[in-house]
Amino acid sequence: MDKRSLEHVAKRFRDSETRTEILRRELAEAIRQADKDGLPQKEICEVTGYTRQQVRRIVLSKDREEGNAGPS
Repeated sequence: MDKRSLEHVAKRFRDSETRTEILRRELAEAIRQADKDGLPQKEICEVTGYTRQQVRRIVLSKDREEGNAGPS
């Protein structure tokens, strides 16, 4: 593996990390919207593969940012 090839792979990896972070944020927002729209948490978990605790954290994190939740 030469330096140029390694740089190419490293760049692809960094680009992938960026895309992953963007998609993670989009998915979190979609989960919050689904919760707001009344989709049962069980169904959100089935679709996303996340646990109930992960879904709760995502939903509550937005509430905390907006100042809508009680003390943590």
